Amino acid sequence: MNEKIKNIELAYLTIDDYAELRDAMRTSYPHMPNTYWKEDHIKLLLDKFPEGQVVIKVNKQIAGCALAIIINHHQFEEKHTYKEVTGNYTFSTHSPKGDTLYGIDVFVKPEFRGLRLGRRLYEYRKELCEKLNLKGILFGGRIPNYHNYVDQLTPKEYLEKVKLKEIHDPVLSFQLANDFLPLRVIKGYLEGDQVSMEYAILLKWGNIYYEKPTKKATSTKTVVRLGLVQWQMRNYKELKEVMQQAEFFIDALSGYKCDFALFPEFFNAPLMAEYNHLSEAEAIRKLAEHTSEIREEFSKLAISYNINIITGSMPELIDDVLYNVGFLCRRDGTISTYEKLHVTPDEERVWGLKGGNKLKSYDTDCGKIGILICYDVEFPELSRLLADEGMNILFVPFLTDTQSGFSRVRHCAQARAIENECFVAIAGSVGNLPKVHNMDIQYAQSMVFTPCDFAFPASGIKSEATTNTEMILISDVDIDLLTELHNHGAVKNLKDRRHDLYELKRTMPSETPVNLDSNGMNILK
Repeated sequence: MNEKIKNIELAYLTIDDYAELRDAMRTSYPHMPNTYWKEDHIKLLLDKFPEGQVVIKVNKQIAGCALAIIINHHQFEEKHTYKEVTGNYTFSTHSPKGDTLYGIDVFVKPEFRGLRLGRRLYEYRKELCEKLNLKGILFGGRIPNYHNYVDQLTPKEYLEKVKLKEIHDPVLSFQLANDFLPLRVIKGYLEGDQVSMEYAILLKWGNIYYEKPTKKATSTKTVVRLGLVQWQMRNYKELKEVMQQAEFFIDALSGYKCDFALFPEFFNAPLMAEYNHLSEAEAIRKLAEHTSEIREEFSKLAISYNINIITGSMPELIDDVLYNVGFLCRRDGTISTYEKLHVTPDEERVWGLKGGNKLKSYDTDCGKIGILICYDVEFPELSRLLADEGMNILFVPFLTDTQSGFSRVRHCAQARAIENECFVAIAGSVGNLPKVHNMDIQYAQSMVFTPCDFAFPASGIKSEATTNTEMILISDVDIDLLTELHNHGAVKNLKDRRHDLYELKRTMPSETPVNLDSNGMNILK
């Protein structure tokens, strides 16, 4: 275009635009000069679905246009013709209650090509799809360069060559570059499309924000407020005092409208002071006698303060075997148990702890979460399995006595956030317990980690507590940012895995069903 561009405007199509629109269509489709929408067709589209019909104007002149209807995907997911999907050009297939936006036309006049105006039209369609909560966009994409290769390649082979950028197709190459995925080749799609040999590629764009309609009164939150308790180890005479301190923090976090409260590993260890005359193994077994009562008290607090509580961890004796366990006490009154799977050499040698066998993700009113206790976060396989189940937030209650021990947990937790494209929250204890054997000193800095991409802090640290100071840490995390990252991130750690070279699988079945797409990505993501 030689004329200087003074204004570019995206506008709804009106019937007053028809004469100019007709001329633009004729110019844009030189191989089909008599194939253009009549005025009656445009009137029908505007009556049925005005939001779906837009034009882009340069200096007040129509430069391009996009026309669309809403259909029910299941009616046209298999092979169909252009005539069929438009209801023989009556648009009787349009359904306001449909679930998919179907593109019936998009074009840019030759003199305006190269200005990326087509991209603007497609971006509008995507935004409309998200606004209307539709599953995605579907359309039959022409392949106008195919006639030059018809004697050499089948349509399928031609598609592969275009995908590999060995052949450029003015329509298909552009659509692939705009995140549309080819589903299948359709023969006899558009009658009279000689340059495409009447073939088309059925293309789809999926709306990652689509939410299946529900009749429930509740919905899953997308911005989640995390509350981390950096717990001070101090002398407590009885369990009542421990729970009073716990309630103090829960009350504060609830007052700030937190969705989760995360406590550290073995936060109730001060109660072992009463049993310091016993061996370490005997003392921790006495501590395990409080676990059932603590679970019930936390569940009551979760309900009364309307907050999901991750209780850190505590010892539990089952059939004379000692485990390190914790509880997810949801604000709806339900309780789930999680276990430490890997015990440290010191925990096994001094306390006689055994590793558990249960690894699963948990559904909450804020989406799917995972919980790994301290040392478990240093084993990347665990969090990857949880990520494959759709986990968005990983909680890590920990207990470390030295800075080096803390650094192992801290750096591994941050790595888990990057490689699994999720948020990770870690909470530990501070202070000293001179009257409890094997629990003398604590070192902690509670933190919330994020993936590293443009929508997140460059450091990958959302928030961090003051080291070795009793406090609470509150941080908001946006689950929608993860959805955007999974699909459009600078890198895609989950989607780009080479499943043709390696795989990660359980040796024991999961309690959580996993549904993976063709990229090995959990469809819940």
